[in-house]
Amino acid sequence: MSTLAATPLAARDFSLDVPIECDLGAECFIQQYVDHDPSHDAKDFRCSTLSYDTHQGTDFALRSLDQMRRGVNVIAAAPGTVKGTRDGMEDRLFNDEQSSQINGRECGNGVLIDHDDGWSTQYCHLKRGSVTVKTGDQVGPSTVLGQVGLSGRTQFPHVHMTVRKDGEVVDPFDPDGHIQCGAPSTETLWQTPPSYRPGGVLDVGFSDRVPEFNDIKAGNAALPQMPLDAPAIVVFGYAFGSKSGDIMHLRIDGPDGTLIDEKVEIERNQAQFFRALGKQRTTVNWPGGEYTGTVILRRGQQEISRFQGKTIIR
Repeated sequence: MSTLAATPLAARDFSLDVPIECDLGAECFIQQYVDHDPSHDAKDFRCSTLSYDTHQGTDFALRSLDQMRRGVNVIAAAPGTVKGTRDGMEDRLFNDEQSSQINGRECGNGVLIDHDDGWSTQYCHLKRGSVTVKTGDQVGPSTVLGQVGLSGRTQFPHVHMTVRKDGEVVDPFDPDGHIQCGAPSTETLWQTPPSYRPGGVLDVGFSDRVPEFNDIKAGNAALPQMPLDAPAIVVFGYAFGSKSGDIMHLRIDGPDGTLIDEKVEIERNQAQFFRALGKQRTTVNWPGGEYTGTVILRRGQQEISRFQGKTIIR
């Protein structure tokens, strides 16, 4: 049992739409939730690991940096008045050396909206140059505020939305702040509550070597086509929300049948991670044709996600 909010809240008096224009669960996903653990550990409203210590918002994340570059809109979650904005900060992967440079600006480019009766929402990490509103503007529940970016203190493209009531952080998935493991609240601030995903496979791709993680996150690691004399065939699975003991099952099926079918145990909790398996070429050429990579993430006896990718060898 844990408590986040200090006072009871009437969810029916204030409601939210999802603040991002994408197919949630397919094109984007919720990677992290508000931290309900008062210690140095962290737990989300389901008492699981999709949060980190003192995290104060909900993170709606994209699958790749390439998707961010193409543009995904951030929209107001409820009608209100813009109370402040910031734009002009660079989109880049944060590292500790940048801490002093962004001190006090960890939110990056963002928008703050007042919704009356003590309610406010804050939207962080927007793309540089994308903010479309200014202080004093009236916004509706679908007004475009900007686009998902990588500004401020962040390691992946997403919009971080913090909800507050009278200055206190409120978890829109559990607004009274009282959580009980195994019995998530049915009272939320959402007009239509987004489905909870305990983790998932974001992308599956092929390469001729084990790719760099930054290339995977950028969305340019996968090779849709490889030559017959490629030095190796490697399949990778990019995923989020691992728990220690999870299993990632990687399989390659080609023109001559199954090339690889192996399971890898995940050693620790990770916000984002990847695993890769492959085989080196031992013949003059690989069999030409289509190769399918299947990656399954399992937790105990439960399959929590699966995704496929393809490449052509010719």
